[in-house]
Amino acid sequence: MVLEMVGVGSQYAIAGTDENGAVLDGGKTYKLTIDKNPPAKDFWSIVVYDPQTRSQLQTSQPFPAKNNKRNKDMVVNTDGSVDLYFGPKAPVGKETNWIETVPGKGWFTAFRLYGPLQPWFDQTWKLNNIEVLD
Repeated sequence: MVLEMVGVGSQYAIAGTDENGAVLDGGKTYKLTIDKNPPAKDFWSIVVYDPQTRSQLQTSQPFPAKNNKRNKDMVVNTDGSVDLYFGPKAPVGKETNWIETVPGKGWFTAFRLYGPLQPWFDQTWKLNNIEVLD
């Protein structure tokens, strides 16, 4: 049972596999498109975690995360969506939308909506699958 507290608290979507059902591999490059206007009153956030420790993945980046409140330099597509990239190296020209992963290590994401709105609860808005690029 889910308590629908619209506009209050946070709700999470966890992903550990790509669009084909394969476990996320730190040596590959992936893309996640976050559609325009995620249903969050406050902001959205995505964090990459280590499945063995369930702590944030340790990389050369200070935080393996992006959010639309703090990361104002993220590139937004003309339709209002945001493409995020995950992989050991940033795709050329996509550095501001990239979260580093570690070759040889698995990983998973937690996408959070802070102040989730009704489309989250009635499932008229859904997070896209993570696409493998290579």
